[in-house]
Amino acid sequence: MKVAVMGYGTVGSGVVEVIEHHSDIIPKRTGGKALEISHILDLRDFPNDAHKDLFTKDFNDILNDEETKIVAETMGGVNPAFDFTMKLLKAGKSVVTSNKELVAQRGLELLQAAEESGANYLFEASVGGGIPIIRPLCQCLAANYIEGIAGILNGTTNFILTMMIEKGMSFDEALKIAQEKGYAEKIMFGHDKYNKLGGFYGGAYGYTRFPTFAIPALREMGYEKEAQLITVANPARFLSHS
Repeated sequence: MKVAVMGYGTVGSGVVEVIEHHSDIIPKRTGGKALEISHILDLRDFPNDAHKDLFTKDFNDILNDEETKIVAETMGGVNPAFDFTMKLLKAGKSVVTSNKELVAQRGLELLQAAEESGANYLFEASVGGGIPIIRPLCQCLAANYIEGIAGILNGTTNFILTMMIEKGMSFDEALKIAQEKGYAEKIMFGHDKYNKLGGFYGGAYGYTRFPTFAIPALREMGYEKEAQLITVANPARFLSHS
């Protein structure tokens, strides 16, 4: 079974590596079907890469390849990722994505397109670094009412809270170290957490507009900055503060 990869950054190149290095294991888990990389879409040149013959800058090479049935979308951003993904789904090709921004903003449309064409749109990798959570929410916990979702949704917040708890640092001290080490994302208090939570919320409640809250108790204690590190969706059932 042929697989195309759109975007050859850290995640995309990792997808290629996993498929190739685990070629002996994958067929045992896919009913004997081996995976083969057919195309790698990226506007950059990789003349010294071992896969240089697989690179293309033309999306239509993937769209029009009838043998390519699965596409890994690791481009990031909404466009052109949305346009490409929509065309692939309408063509009956299944898409697996790590693109949290796309899933949060246009996920419902893409899921509907996948359902109409009989393809799959899978977004487990867009939240939690690929830690299995979306599938358990949708399948294993399908009969359960999800009261709420709360969590630390990126590595930067995890690092900062760890330093504050274990080292007794202030928020500003921990943030400075995170920035010096290159851990701190510019969007730590913005769209990154919102987009990841969108994936969780979609899995738990279906895609609707969702409320996000920092932990109110922290704010009441004067920890406004720290409160921004933890995000909660639909918290009324398990947080006593309003």
